[in-house]
Amino acid sequence: MKKRELFKLEGTNITRTRKHCPKCGPGVFLAEHKDRLSCGKCGYTEFKGRARKDDSSSNTDPSEKLKEGQTKEKEIQNKKTDEHMEDNKESKDVEKENKKE
Repeated sequence: MKKRELFKLEGTNITRTRKHCPKCGPGVFLAEHKDRLSCGKCGYTEFKGRARKDDSSSNTDPSEKLKEGQTKEKEIQNKKTDEHMEDNKESKDVEKENKKE
């Protein structure tokens, strides 16, 4: 790749066409791969978002998806906790009945 491909001349202004590495600073550009951006100097990598064809919620913010996943996990944990508490309650009831006899 030639250096002139990394810059764009607009009148008297020069702009960079690629992102620079946040660790190495300006002057070290990130290489563009199909699924990521990476720095050849320090190894820093940013992954590009992948849109799935069958995923209808591809326009949502990734942090929202994480929140949705976390709430699903909490629901599952709560369900397991409730089941465990019911089992303990039943076993305590059985123990009380056995003590009475």
